[in-house]
Amino acid sequence: MSRLPTLLTLFRRRWSVPIIAQLARAEGERFVPLVNTLGASEEAVRETLADLMELGWVMPNPGYGHPLRPEYVLTRRGERLAPACIALDDAIETLNLRPVALRRWSMPVLYVVGEGASRFSDIARRLEGITDRALSLTLKDLDAAAVVARRVLDDRPPRSVYEAGDAGRVLWPVLARV
Repeated sequence: MSRLPTLLTLFRRRWSVPIIAQLARAEGERFVPLVNTLGASEEAVRETLADLMELGWVMPNPGYGHPLRPEYVLTRRGERLAPACIALDDAIETLNLRPVALRRWSMPVLYVVGEGASRFSDIARRLEGITDRALSLTLKDLDAAAVVARRVLDDRPPRSVYEAGDAGRVLWPVLARV
């Protein structure tokens, strides 16, 4: 079973993985400490929490009733996703890839490329909704970060294939567990 639909949903917001990981680690977290821990803007965290609640992965803590200091916890569905999010967040942090890895298309692109060397058109076909420009910029950034490696084949005409780079080979097994 492909994990791609879940990855596409999970990475449509930059802070989804770190929020799920932090809520799992802390067994729930109030809004302001969550913002401070992540180093994200309040608006980004607020929007991501709203999205995660709509997906059914996060909910306000029903046993914590202070309206000015809401606390958020994982739902059962979120708890099933949490171990993979913690492992992925830890790997991204260890590899110092947070700026590039948390972009919308980075991890879904790595997942597709990690399944085997892929051409640009193959990747675009698998990732519904990605534009050619977004894919091109994502591949360029991932290549610069050694997450993806671009190889030019000596064909006529020459063509490029993308495969997991050094950092990508570390991240891909974690992505496969999401």
